Amino acid sequence: MVDTNTPGRATRIFAIANQKGGVGKTTTAINLATALAAVKKNVLIIDLDPQGNASTGLGIARQARTRNSYHLLIGQARLDETILETCIPGLEIVPSGIDLSAAEIELADMETRAYCLRKALAAGAEDFDYILIDCPPGLGLLTINALVAARAVLVPMQCEFLALEGLSHLIKTIERIKKAFNPGLDIQGIVLTMFDTRNNLSGMVANDVRDHFGDKVYKTVIPRNVRVSEAPSHGQPVLVYDMGCAGSQAYIHLASEVLRRERRISA
Repeated sequence: MVDTNTPGRATRIFAIANQKGGVGKTTTAINLATALAAVKKNVLIIDLDPQGNASTGLGIARQARTRNSYHLLIGQARLDETILETCIPGLEIVPSGIDLSAAEIELADMETRAYCLRKALAAGAEDFDYILIDCPPGLGLLTINALVAARAVLVPMQCEFLALEGLSHLIKTIERIKKAFNPGLDIQGIVLTMFDTRNNLSGMVANDVRDHFGDKVYKTVIPRNVRVSEAPSHGQPVLVYDMGCAGSQAYIHLASEVLRRERRISA
């Protein structure tokens, strides 16, 4: 194993990952980060998805993303040079940029290509209590970098047919990363998203996931909610856009669960 620098142990780094798109990764990253910031945690989101939806969802204009996660990843900028403030006190972001689409090609020729993000976070990460990495769909080098840099993985999973099959592939990838690059990596939890109480399939999928993964599945379920879908178009987390809606309340409860698990880990 390559010996590389690692961020300070006080900082907890989560990769928000699922190889399938449209399962609520970005929505979970934005709103979990907002809820953590609301309880006075210093939080950083790293937008590692070339689509840049986390950046857009937090109101970061494209012209403001001149230094972004691409430059951080390939070593052209330090962490502190890429961080932007958001409208949420205590929440900052390393935005995504269009250059990030080419990062996997550039990383492929690097000997320590899996460790680029971990190395980039070795200086400056200690300023934050939590760093949430919003991963792209797929299990390419960007997601691998996130998993190598992270302490734990938080997996959003949509309540739909074949979801378990996709989740099993991700679990195998996490185990391979753990064995080859990051022995401390663990699954913080699996969050069920887009749960529709009117659809029997949602309940069946939720039961199957809980049967397979037990306590790894959060008790909190994120409902399908129109206000959650609307919020990104206003450049706001749903907790800011409509604090009282069902989606906002679910993410507040999820943050509470995450913090309880964190306290048990550190005890």
